[in-house]
Amino acid sequence: MTYFNQNGYETWNPGWPGDSATVTGCRLNPQAIANRGVSEVAESYAKIIASLAEPPIVIGHSFGGLIAQIILGRGLAVAGIAIDPAPIKGVWQLPFSSLKASLPVLINPLNLNKAVSLTFDQFRYGFANAVPEKEARALYESWTIPAPGRPLFQAATATIAGSETRVNVSNAKRGPLLITGGGKDHIAPPILGKASLKRYSSSSVTEFKMFEGRGHSLILDHGWLEVCEWCLGWLNGKGF
Repeated sequence: MTYFNQNGYETWNPGWPGDSATVTGCRLNPQAIANRGVSEVAESYAKIIASLAEPPIVIGHSFGGLIAQIILGRGLAVAGIAIDPAPIKGVWQLPFSSLKASLPVLINPLNLNKAVSLTFDQFRYGFANAVPEKEARALYESWTIPAPGRPLFQAATATIAGSETRVNVSNAKRGPLLITGGGKDHIAPPILGKASLKRYSSSSVTEFKMFEGRGHSLILDHGWLEVCEWCLGWLNGKGF
């Protein structure tokens, strides 16, 4: 946010419904965010956008990247960037690493209605496999918070049932979209981002960027600036 502010943008970073304002607050009250699904989260952002003076650029990571695509597909934003996003409905690929990273949540059906916290080893595999262990532990201790299990179940079953992760990929009037992938991402490997890219109508600007050697923590770890600078350059190239 500071980087984009310094480059002339006004930024907002509202949390998901139920999120506390701080990491500590989220950890102390995990049930506040439990049982929140993709549609509820998307609607919460749509309401915030409706209060703005003009449509924004939306940028999201992981499930935030899926939410950004939903918002952009509705025509509520002028451009979108989905950083290593969760798969949209219609993407059927299930890489082994994605399954392994998701199993701590999906293995227990009761997690559907709960907020789930990862152990360090689970976080290390899913998020921070591409950084040194010392950095991975620092990220885990500083930033991890409980997250609702429901979105993960919704994404996992989207191919056979449910519409929560559906994106309007045929909206030719929407703004440009950038999808990224991290070469070492276990949770959202590049194959998922590329498969999402293929779902979109060719009449709308949709592009893919690979960040080689990067894992799912790419927006938070020591290499975050590379991602930020590339996204800014892409937006500038599209006239924003």
